[in-house]
Amino acid sequence: MTQPPANVVPVCYRHTDRETYVRCTRCDRPICPDCMNEASVGFQCPDCVREGNRTQRQARTAFGGTQAGTAGTVTITLIVINVLVFIIGIISAGRGAAGGLGGGGLGGLLGGSTPLHEWGAEVPYFTARGSDIRLPGRSVADGDFYQIFTSMFLHFGLLHLAMNMWALWILGRPLEAALGRIRFLALYLLCGLGGGVLVFLLAAPNSQSAGASGAVFGMFSALIVILRKLKLSIASVVPVLIFNLVVTFSFSNYISWQAHVGGLIVGAVVAAGFAYAPPKQRTAMQVATVVGTVLLLGALIGIGLAQVPAVGTA
Repeated sequence: MTQPPANVVPVCYRHTDRETYVRCTRCDRPICPDCMNEASVGFQCPDCVREGNRTQRQARTAFGGTQAGTAGTVTITLIVINVLVFIIGIISAGRGAAGGLGGGGLGGLLGGSTPLHEWGAEVPYFTARGSDIRLPGRSVADGDFYQIFTSMFLHFGLLHLAMNMWALWILGRPLEAALGRIRFLALYLLCGLGGGVLVFLLAAPNSQSAGASGAVFGMFSALIVILRKLKLSIASVVPVLIFNLVVTFSFSNYISWQAHVGGLIVGAVVAAGFAYAPPKQRTAMQVATVVGTVLLLGALIGIGLAQVPAVGTA
């Protein structure tokens, strides 16, 4: 580097009107007090600090995620999305002829179905009431496969929404912190899809299913797997899960046990794939877990479609 003449006072490379005798310890450029970033030895300029941040390896969790998951950004975003969808559902109900909110239960506030539910809630397939005759309609069997996804963001009433969002807030943050943002999001969506697939396979025709509870139950089983891997106590999680399972099967006429069980199974499988992947092949094994789960769920949908009666047949 060419040195300036001895009688020339150095100026900051970013603020040329400021004289300075302090230089960056990495690039040796003059820097003023506003451009000084304290380093282990001396000071560094802003450009060298940015370059160092790009090349420095981020700290990882025990399962390969970044520390960014501790902020709970994905958990908060999922809650916001669910709330916004609920509001859209209420708006879709419109206003009744007498000026009150239309749709079931005050426009969906108390648990009724809205036009958004008619579109996005999951229905395995339709039959004529009191018969086995298959009818065409807006259902998974009629090709509306999106319902398996959209149904996990719809809720029947404010209480249904509040309970699931509270559970998501409690379970989501520790899981996101442990797994990182991307792995946690993959886990959540796969659990929700797993619940939806089991609904399609086992739920009664004409039934309408919606809610984030499949994903929530998946987070329960995933948290147990993660805690066991970290050799931490699961005593506070198991009793709550058992209680929720008892409630699920006690009120199976009103609660979709298929969604809960489907999410529970997928959550355990995916979390095990994330947690017990060998460190040297961690990313590859975790990606394989996600891809394998998606393929398995797709195959199960195919099996379910083969079992659905043809339209117009008994």
